[in-house]
Amino acid sequence: MNRHGAIDLDWAGGTHTFRLGLGEIEELEAGVDMSVFLLHAAMSAQVPFSRLKHYSETIRLGLIGGGMKPIEARVLVKRYVDERPLSESVALGQVILRAAMERVHSESLEDGEPGEQQAPRSNASTSAPSGAMPS
Repeated sequence: MNRHGAIDLDWAGGTHTFRLGLGEIEELEAGVDMSVFLLHAAMSAQVPFSRLKHYSETIRLGLIGGGMKPIEARVLVKRYVDERPLSESVALGQVILRAAMERVHSESLEDGEPGEQQAPRSNASTSAPSGAMPS
């Protein structure tokens, strides 16, 4: 799956695609009651002040945004995040969130998929083209 902001990572016994699109980011912000910018700061601080829910929701929504069915994502997160030491999920949560914030592009991004597009060339003028000069 090659989509804007998507990353493929080995986790929970397999390779999974994680992506936080706009819908997942909005759900994450509502679920943890903070912006993704504050959440990123909480996860990245020298002494992290984030909570288990911050990591589990980031990972769960990343899996869903990557194309996994919500129930499957919930089962994996319960087994590999909620029931395991938090230290095992810290780096994963950080990477998923950072990829979303930086809008990582897949190396094989195909035409027609979301992502940055080439801006059209212009003559650098902000004025409309003029006709004949007044006499």
